[in-house]
Amino acid sequence: MRSIRDIKVFENIPILVRAPLNVPVEDGRVMNEYRLRRTLPTICFLAERGARIVLISHLGEADETLAPVAKALGELIPGVSFFPETIGAGARGAIRDMSPGNILVLENLRRNKGEKENDRAFAGELAALGDIFVQDSFDTCHRAHASIVDVPELLPSYAGFLLEDEIRELSKALAPKHPALMVIGGAKFGTKETVLAKLLATYDQVFVGGALANDFLKASGKDVGKSLVSNIDESALKKILANPKLVLPIDSVIKNEVIVDQGLGTTALLAGLARKAKTILWNGPLGNYENGYTAATRAFAQAVADSGAYSIIGGGDTVASIEELGLLPRFSFVSTGGGAMLDFLARGTLPGIEALH
Repeated sequence: MRSIRDIKVFENIPILVRAPLNVPVEDGRVMNEYRLRRTLPTICFLAERGARIVLISHLGEADETLAPVAKALGELIPGVSFFPETIGAGARGAIRDMSPGNILVLENLRRNKGEKENDRAFAGELAALGDIFVQDSFDTCHRAHASIVDVPELLPSYAGFLLEDEIRELSKALAPKHPALMVIGGAKFGTKETVLAKLLATYDQVFVGGALANDFLKASGKDVGKSLVSNIDESALKKILANPKLVLPIDSVIKNEVIVDQGLGTTALLAGLARKAKTILWNGPLGNYENGYTAATRAFAQAVADSGAYSIIGGGDTVASIEELGLLPRFSFVSTGGGAMLDFLARGTLPGIEALH
């Protein structure tokens, strides 16, 4: 995999950058700039060398616009403008008119159905916008979409600094210093079964929390009331349940017969495990974070920050919690990926990374 450090000529070259611009936007305002700040080193490196930088990304689904994201990015770095199309003569003309070192953000890729359908013709139109492709959107590298796996086949392709950081740091998580603790929250056992099985073989304890824990609690005979559970074959759950390294909540916060957060006993249990650990890997909130049940997530964030362990975390709500607490600098590495982080940990690579080879 080639790095942007390996690019030979930059001056006035149109460089297509798949950037991590899929950030939370409410009422036309970006609510969290973490991913934008993380891609700045790549953008600045290219801008300082006189490239014409064309940023492409998706935002949510087809009905959302990247205009507010371009505005927020422009407040972090000079020379940013927005063009309300993705491909076509208008976009090509706007790129031709760019000055060296300037940055153009194109409209949401998902406004064209060819992006998610991995349409080769759409990829070809994207590739026609630049002479070089740079992948810096680790958060989407688990998707087999046109801008992620097809465009790199059509242009000389390189990894940006953010992508390099993610690969390096998450590779460390696959060979942790012991004692090693993995904490995984969120929901949907089906999307996490593979990574759980792999990390149970590597880590000393794997704690399962959030709605994901409901599946395990139910399979072990516990009453979960009306709590969210997955509609899955319990045989896979029971195989993981039999692993002595698995740790489950010992108490819960319950509202209207629904488990909404981990209880104080579980919070204390996790804090004790964090104090003993030399490596902590964490992905996903421990409660119904979006609806305000944040106590366990925040308590564990503080425990990890105080632990002195090498700490690697990911997942949007998890990152939001440590930012709100002002703890971001106290974590060893904060991934920009949620699902991409888990897929990388499960497989050791991703489709978007493989496409760069």
